[in-house]
Amino acid sequence: MTRRDLSLITVTALLMCIPVAIMARKNNAEPVLQAAAYNWKDIKVITTPKGERRMVFDSPTETLDQLELHITTLNPGDSSHAPHRHPNEELIIVKEGDVSAMVAGQWKKIGPGSVVYEAANSLHAMKNTGSTRTTYYALQWKTAKTGKAVKVN
Repeated sequence: MTRRDLSLITVTALLMCIPVAIMARKNNAEPVLQAAAYNWKDIKVITTPKGERRMVFDSPTETLDQLELHITTLNPGDSSHAPHRHPNEELIIVKEGDVSAMVAGQWKKIGPGSVVYEAANSLHAMKNTGSTRTTYYALQWKTAKTGKAVKVN
């Protein structure tokens, strides 16, 4: 057997391993989110210094790299976090209470039933500006187009 024959056998063996490695990676991937209904009373409540948080799901789907839904309840005067940006888009739906939402760097006063769409890398934040607790749903998704995070200056 020549050196060329050995090289050809080695390369062929390595190429045959690629599909096996791809299948193994696919089999170890996080399962995709399945159709489901989530009952409010069954969603685990995590108490935070600013109020409460309920994580509904955070998983890939058949068409998205990640789909996340969490529900935040803020005490009067509290903010969810400092203004920030991230590469994924976000949709916020106010369930109850009065809030100020930073949208593209501008503060907007909104209330129950209001909807906020935060574009990718848009400066945003939420603050409870009312005298009672406020609750809102935050839905985020990522795709192959999401890209990398942009840091706030």
